[in-house]
Amino acid sequence: MFLKLYSTNPNPRYVKMILECLQDGGIIIFPTDTIYGMGGDINNPKVLDRICQIKGIRKEKANFSFIFHDLSMLSEFTRPITNEVFKMMKRNLPGPFTFILNANNNIPRIFQSKKKTVGIRIPDQPIITNLVRELGHPIMTTSLVDEEDEMGGYLTDPEEINERYKDLVDIIIDGGAGEHVASTVVDCTEDEPLIVRQGKGILE
Repeated sequence: MFLKLYSTNPNPRYVKMILECLQDGGIIIFPTDTIYGMGGDINNPKVLDRICQIKGIRKEKANFSFIFHDLSMLSEFTRPITNEVFKMMKRNLPGPFTFILNANNNIPRIFQSKKKTVGIRIPDQPIITNLVRELGHPIMTTSLVDEEDEMGGYLTDPEEINERYKDLVDIIIDGGAGEHVASTVVDCTEDEPLIVRQGKGILE
């Protein structure tokens, strides 16, 4: 299903359809403030398996992030962080960043593995953050990499994304053209934050 949503005044009927799809274990493709993402409800065990199957990756090797609607969700999934890290995240979010934090014991239960860290995203994109708020818990997400592109690029055109994935996922949200640049990844698991991938975000 291909649904056009706007950042302001999104169609309530479409929003309801997307939320019901997520609650039923559906996989959606959605816009962020960088590249398009693929994801689903973290509370449904089928979601991880389905996404790994679609992307052709092993569950143990998968790098997923969680999309939050704000920082109030942190303590449920991460170990305590320092005031400095919290202030840095607050300065830069919502925004085009993925912050890697030490996970608490809720994460292994979700991933059925010994995963010790989790990536946190709060995109500056109301379509997806409002869906997370309505859903009541994070959405698991992974980047929509164009595996057929020799340069390892990203799919940015919603129409092209629909052509490629319409038979693999349940809903594709057209939120306008995506970016060519991914998020900036900041590892906050050690004493000093470390930029491990410079993307769209410039850290303040």
